[in-house]
Amino acid sequence: MKFFDEARIEIIAGDGGDGAATFRREKYVPRGGPSGGDGGRGGSVHAVADRNVNTLIDYRYTRIFRAGRGENGGSRDCYGKGGADVVLRFPVGTLIIDIDSGEQLADLDEDGKRILLASGGRGGLGNIHFKSSTNRAPRQHTLGQKGERRNLALELKVLADVGLLGMPNAGKSTFIRAVSAARPKVADYPFTTLAPNLGVVRTAEQRSFVIADIPGLIEGAADGAGLGHRFLRHLQRTHLLLHLVDLAPFDPDADPARDARTIVEELRKYDEELFAKPRWLVLNKLDLVPAEERAARIAAFLEAFGPDARHFEISAINGEGCQALLFAIQDFLDGERARIEAERARRRADEQARLAALAASARAREAAFIDAAGIPGASGNGATPDDGADDELR
Repeated sequence: MKFFDEARIEIIAGDGGDGAATFRREKYVPRGGPSGGDGGRGGSVHAVADRNVNTLIDYRYTRIFRAGRGENGGSRDCYGKGGADVVLRFPVGTLIIDIDSGEQLADLDEDGKRILLASGGRGGLGNIHFKSSTNRAPRQHTLGQKGERRNLALELKVLADVGLLGMPNAGKSTFIRAVSAARPKVADYPFTTLAPNLGVVRTAEQRSFVIADIPGLIEGAADGAGLGHRFLRHLQRTHLLLHLVDLAPFDPDADPARDARTIVEELRKYDEELFAKPRWLVLNKLDLVPAEERAARIAAFLEAFGPDARHFEISAINGEGCQALLFAIQDFLDGERARIEAERARRRADEQARLAALAASARAREAAFIDAAGIPGASGNGATPDDGADDELR
């Protein structure tokens, strides 16, 4: 299946059904009075994170999603049926952004997370709500409220603990094959990786982490050159970056230190927060360097590259040095667990505040609709059986 991590869609919640203006006409019931029921509430549009969905391909070709309209009210105090909701399933890690306002509506970072994207319109009021001691045969009724419409941008950012970056053919795919069950394509030409790959690394029975591999970067990637700039967003959720460097390039004119500095500069241009993440150097392909030359070549590289926080020396093709690197990564992630949990708690609090603001806006919109009907105290009337659904923001 082709990998898509961006899409644009339009969602349209259902309109509320119109209220009815009818009168009770029954044998032996003189002056029966008004009996027009309320219209049904329009269907809403919800988003759900589903771990069984891996790409946004379903939203590249079908771009408009409509919820059902509420039925009109009927006579004999019959309320209209509510419109059918629409539930859209997205990969875990999808960001949903309102294009018109630029506001982020949801971050589906947990499997099963459900968010209300567009609320259906409230049903119109039947004439039973307009009767009074001075108006015993009201012919007033209200039309249903329009459902919300939104133009949305969908952006998928994979969820991983560790991200791999480097030049093409640095050995990223070989490394992820060596340490996990992932099987990305490996070949002797650049840009064999065309989409992100995820691999689960298990260091003990109850200890594991996820690695993300993205296409290689080249000079000018932050400005659109090559493929990697499109996928750098997938590293923004990671907690550690592994910068793989090919110490034995096939091109005799290649300079590993210069190429490594190029990658670091591209990170800085793309996103300062991504650049500031913890980053370790991983010197790869040592199996291609004669044993007597390794120490000198590593020392020359480190001197040319400059000071760095931490570096490891490995050969991904035969697993040399990989075990020590994996245990170091696991220890680092375990030590950062408190900070990671605090960051997640902050994101949840921000999202709860955002959802509360959206719910308050929906309630204000409905209150304005009721006030426009001109019925004193009508905020408690005309409730359709599914009226509580608009408060469902979970």
